[in-house]
Amino acid sequence: MALNTLITLYSVVIAGGVVRSTGSGMGCPDWPKCFGRWVPPTEASQLPANYKEIYGAKLKGEVEFNASKTWTEYINRLVGVFTGIMIFLTLLASIPFLKSGNKRIFFLSLTAFLLTGFQGWLGAKVVSFELHPVIVTLHMLLAIVIVFILLYVFTWAGYVEKVLTLREGSEKVLSGIGIAVMALSLFQILLGTQVREAMDLAIMKLGYGARSQWIDELGANFYIHRSFSILVFVVNVIWINRVLKTGNKGTVAGKIAIACLWILIAEIVTGVVMAYFGVPAFAQPIHLTFAILLIGLQFIVWLIVNGRKYLKYNGVALSGDSRV
Repeated sequence: MALNTLITLYSVVIAGGVVRSTGSGMGCPDWPKCFGRWVPPTEASQLPANYKEIYGAKLKGEVEFNASKTWTEYINRLVGVFTGIMIFLTLLASIPFLKSGNKRIFFLSLTAFLLTGFQGWLGAKVVSFELHPVIVTLHMLLAIVIVFILLYVFTWAGYVEKVLTLREGSEKVLSGIGIAVMALSLFQILLGTQVREAMDLAIMKLGYGARSQWIDELGANFYIHRSFSILVFVVNVIWINRVLKTGNKGTVAGKIAIACLWILIAEIVTGVVMAYFGVPAFAQPIHLTFAILLIGLQFIVWLIVNGRKYLKYNGVALSGDSRV
């Protein structure tokens, strides 16, 4: 259940990226309904004749019905609702852990469920505050927190022995490097949100028909974000090399670490595509999804490395021998 819930969570990330890349964030100017309907219209004739007056006051008179944008935002909301249902089912599946003594899995699942409810409320504020940059960023950060919690539950519930072989004294070093790697990834994601906010301003100024000119309007944030990716790549390579050199080739942790490298390369490639090929709409959600997937996989490796400390059942690590 946790794995399937994680898949739906990443679907929400993709859907949200599509919404932003197509400028559909206000495709539904109200919440939770869309143009006052539970099922949005497909053409303007289905709306009241004065719909611009009804919703234009809130949107400073800039409301114009666009079926594609409306349904893009509406589908994003539906995916969000489905994810909420999946997280609730994960919570139900965690109830037996209350009796087995491993109560933390239940309480983490409960926390994820409650935060998802708060995330829904925050999503409403994204609409009511008309895509205010701070609210959008908080919305993204909370999504990452929920992903981390479910990754913890998934890794913990499915933890098995011999997934990682550590050389003597290497656990502390790998743990420290892992924290640095995740911190850099999170900082890069936050830089990306700043770039996206600058891009929103460029879009307002130039319009969606001038994609090739957006990059020129982004300013210093874009160049910092682009240059910082070099540091992120170097530190990740050092970390992955360290994971593999501590006897983990062929282990679960080793395979995930190698996957992180390929995902990081793909993320950089999508960033290059956006920078030099006019910010194509398809590249934006892919770039964001790779970023969230990367930090999630980094977190899994960090959990496995620290298995003796964080992945315990009744106070006893779930490994059967000296290898974790």
